[in-house]
Amino acid sequence: MLRRDVFRAGLAGVGGFFGLRQASAAAAEDRLKVAYHLSDPDKVNFVLGNIKNHYEGTGGNVEVVLVVHGPALAAFKAKSASGATSSRFAGLVQQGLVPQACGNTMHGMDIALTDLLAGFQVAERGGVVKLAELQRQGYVYLRP
Repeated sequence: MLRRDVFRAGLAGVGGFFGLRQASAAAAEDRLKVAYHLSDPDKVNFVLGNIKNHYEGTGGNVEVVLVVHGPALAAFKAKSASGATSSRFAGLVQQGLVPQACGNTMHGMDIALTDLLAGFQVAERGGVVKLAELQRQGYVYLRP
């Protein structure tokens, strides 16, 4: 009788362990993934505000990638970015924002990664390619 109880307890423990692993995997999959597309320089602060609202509205349970290309990339040059843009951007990067700069735009505008605000990564194959890749990975596409 005792062996049977020990076996059942062990079986329940193993089942509980796998259940916890599945629950944590499901929680990670439930995390919202969003890709913001920014190319219009007039919308930089608007988009940064939307991203801030996304973090606040989800309690931080969101993965946000910001893909910047075209004329909007100039707004993120460290030497010429406004204080408001720099401050807001730095705060979002601290919250987990993953900013991606279009490699094609960088080349065309002669911008090096070191010219941009801290935190940027290069989308080597281009911003629009990066956006398509993110969508294929399950990211929701937003272009405010």
